[in-house]
Amino acid sequence: MLTPTKTNASLMARRRAALPSGLGQGFEIFIERALGAEIWDVQGQRYIDFAGGIAVMNTGHSHPALLAAMQRQMERHTHTCFQVLAYESYVELAEKLIAKMPGDFYKKCFFMSTGAEAVENAIKVARAYTKRAGVIAFGGGFHGRTLMGMALTGKVVPYKAGFGPFPAEIYHARYPNQLHGVSVQDALDSIQAIFKNDIEPARVAAIILEPVQGEGGFYVAPPEFAQALRKLCDEHGIVLIADEVQTGAGRTGTWLACEQWGVSPDVITMAKSVAGGMPLSAIIGRAEIMDAPALGGLGGTYAGNPMACASALAVLDVFEQEKLLVRSQAIGQRMRAYLQGLQQKLPGCIADVRGLGAMVALELCKHSDPHQPDADLTKRLATEAQKRGLIILTCGVYANVVRILVPLVVSDAVLDEGLTILAEALHAAVAA
Repeated sequence: MLTPTKTNASLMARRRAALPSGLGQGFEIFIERALGAEIWDVQGQRYIDFAGGIAVMNTGHSHPALLAAMQRQMERHTHTCFQVLAYESYVELAEKLIAKMPGDFYKKCFFMSTGAEAVENAIKVARAYTKRAGVIAFGGGFHGRTLMGMALTGKVVPYKAGFGPFPAEIYHARYPNQLHGVSVQDALDSIQAIFKNDIEPARVAAIILEPVQGEGGFYVAPPEFAQALRKLCDEHGIVLIADEVQTGAGRTGTWLACEQWGVSPDVITMAKSVAGGMPLSAIIGRAEIMDAPALGGLGGTYAGNPMACASALAVLDVFEQEKLLVRSQAIGQRMRAYLQGLQQKLPGCIADVRGLGAMVALELCKHSDPHQPDADLTKRLATEAQKRGLIILTCGVYANVVRILVPLVVSDAVLDEGLTILAEALHAAVAA
C-alpha cells in the first residue's frame, strides 16, 4: 500500500479534527526539517525564520553542538527527577548562570520547565521572603498562561478572556512608552497611585517587569526607569523581579537585558533560548530570597531535566565560541538600519522602529499617526511575507507590531534576503 503524500492541507485537516480550536497557529504550515535560520515544510517549501520559535532559537535550529551534547546525555540517562537522584549538570548549569547575573551579592539558582513556571516560582520566593502577598506588574506585560501568569499579564484578549477569576492582590501600573506618551515619570506616578488607591507598599512582595515587553510590543524599559524602580523597591523592602524569559540568553546584545540597566534586580527569570529549544527555565536571585521557601517548597518532576541541562550547557559554549553576543549587536544594528530606511520610504504606515540588540520591532499605523494602530495591515504583512518564504510574528496590545527574533547564527546573506522579502511584503500589503 502506498503511503499518502503529506501536505500542509492534509495535516491541517487532521489537526482541526484532533486539537481544540483554542490552540492557535500562526500559519497553516507543518515543518519537516530546520537548520540555522531556515525551515523546510512537508511540501519542500523553504522559509527564512524571523520568528525563532518565539525567541527560543537564538542558537539556531539543529545546532550540531547542542545535538551532540544531548546525544551524549541520552546515552547516559534521560531522567531521574533531580529531587530524587541528582546529577552534576544541574549544579554546573546553575553555577554558570549565577556567574552571569549582575549584582555584587550572593546568588542561588534553581530550574523549572517553562517560562510561566519560572515566573510563578519567582513570585513564590518573593512572597516567602517578604511574608507579603501583593504584586505589581505592568500593562502590556506578558508573564505566561497559568492562572498566576495570566493575572500578571497586562493584556486581556486572547490570554485572559474567559479564564477568570484570577489570583488576588495583583495590580497593574503603566509601562513607560515614549511613542504613546507615557513618560518614565507617568509610569512611576501610576505605581504611587496604586500605593494610594489599592495597596500600601508594606504589603507588596514584588514588582515584576520585562526589560523589553514581548507580547506587549517590544517596548524597551529605559534604564532610568529600572533605576527608579530599584530605589523604590529598596525603600519599601520590595523584591524587584526581571522577567527575562524572552529577552535573556543574548537576544538584546548582552546575556541579560538587565545588564544594561546600571542596577541589578533581586530575582531573574529565564527560559526560551536558555536551552536552545529544550524545555528549561531558570530562577536566579539573591541567596537570602531564594532560601526563603521551606524544604520541599520548590521543585517539579521534570524541572532541570538532564537532557535540557546538557543542551543549556552547550548553548553557553556556543555563545562563547561563536561570539553570539557580538553577533546579536551586529544583527540588531543591521536590521534597524534597514528598517529605518524602509520607514523613510513608507512614512505613513511605519510609526516606529525600535529594540535592543537583535530584539527588533516594526510598529504599523494609519495616516502617520502612532495613535491609530493598523492591525489589518500588520496581518496582511505577515501573510504576504509567508507567501514569499519569510516567517514573521506579530504582537502588541493592538496587534500592530511586527517583531523579529531571527536566530543569532543567521548569515548576513540570509538575513538580508529576509529583510528584502519583508520590504516587498510590506509594499504588497500597503497596496492591497
